[in-house]
Parts: sequence; C-alpha cells; structure tokens
Amino acid sequence: MEPIRVLLADDQALVRAGFAMMLSVEEEIEVVGQVANGRDAVDFAAAHPVDVILMDVQMPQLDGIRATEEVVRAGTAKVIILTTFERDDYLFDALRAGASGFLLKNADPDDLVAAVHAVAGGHALLAPEMTVRVIERFARQAQEQFVPGSGPATAPEGTASPGTQPSPSAATAAQRKLLATLTAREREVLMNVAAGQSNAEIAAGMFVAEATVKTHVSNLLAKIQVRDRVQAVVFAYESGLILAGDKPAAG
Repeated sequence: MEPIRVLLADDQALVRAGFAMMLSVEEEIEVVGQVANGRDAVDFAAAHPVDVILMDVQMPQLDGIRATEEVVRAGTAKVIILTTFERDDYLFDALRAGASGFLLKNADPDDLVAAVHAVAGGHALLAPEMTVRVIERFARQAQEQFVPGSGPATAPEGTASPGTQPSPSAATAAQRKLLATLTAREREVLMNVAAGQSNAEIAAGMFVAEATVKTHVSNLLAKIQVRDRVQAVVFAYESGLILAGDKPAAG
C-alpha cells in the first residue's frame, strides 16, 4: 500500500520538527511537506498529492480556519486541526469549515499516528472529552442568540431574556428540514454519534449488530448531507436535535 501522505502546516518550526520526527518512524506514513502559513498549505495541497494536513490555527497570511475551508472546498486533502486547550475558541469554526477533527499539540506519538490513520481512512476524530466539549460550548452560544426584546440585556445561561424569541438562521431552517428526513432509529444513532460514541458502543447500547449501526450511520450521513461523523456532530447541535448539555439517547 502507498504511504499516507501528510503535510505539516504550522508557523512554529519546532512544532513542525516535532511532529515530523514522530511520524518519520512510521513506514505507512510519509511527511511530504512542511509549510509555515495557511496560504502555502493551500497551494502545496493543490500542487502535490496530500492525504492529510495537520493544520495549525494561528498562522500568517492565511489562518488555519480559512485554509481549511479552501482545502476542503477544493477536495485536495483532509484536515486535522492542531490546537491547545487554551485556544479551543477557534475549533467550532474549524469544524464548520470542514476539518475532520482536531488534535492536541502535546498528543502522544501513538495518538498522532492513530489520528492520521483514522482521518486518511475516512473516519473522524471524535474523542468525547475533547470534541463534544468544544462543540457543546459553541452550540450553546449559537442557541442563546436572540432577537432584541423588552427584557434585560442578559439572562441566565441557557435561558432567553423575557420578551425575546429565538432567531433561527436560514441554515438552521434548512437543517431542520433535513433532520425531518431521518427515521426515529437514525435520529437515535445520530444523538449517540454526537455523544462521541463509536459504532461498537452504539451497537451495545441499542442491542443491535455493529453492522446495523454502520448502515444507519451511512444512511443518516447521506440524508443530512454531511461527509463524516464530525460534521454530523455539528449538524446535531446546529439543527436543534441536541441542546447543549443534553444526555445521549438511551439504548
């Protein structure tokens, strides 16, 4: 098999060197390039075969979020966002831009290798303790945006100010139409995907075969018009299927 071709995009040379060192010992992975800004990442992926880009967020010329949008739109590679817990305020935008997941910069070598293999294989990074926490945080912000009314300027978290009404965007309305196409079982599977559960965990909780869950996942991804499980999580929150803080569906 051909090795997985990885591009490293980070404006810190030491970070690039560290990731390159961790990946260089893997026979199934080849680091094909290193760039220091988002514009060079987009251009490199357009000119050379790349399977996965490890993309920093804060970079000169073009930041990692905008670079991810361009790469995903062009279909030249899949993107893993590199981040730290201190700067996770960018991650929801990155996921909406089309990133297939994110990875902490202090990740263990085994985690890095596993992430590259997962994304190259068409999967997404959905670690419950990381991804869901970040998505819930920003989904809550989106759900608490209201039309100005006669009530006070602020309200307790998770509640609307008196005299205000939610102002759903056109995108949310479209997502709700797609959500209505799902069967009850597919909605249940989507809720558990949004909880960060694997196919095996979902199958165990629903008392069905793992192959059945795979079929449900494949069908629901097609119906809601998203490409992978990460985008499905974003959809679940943005469409209102899951509100921030909700528990996953029971089996």
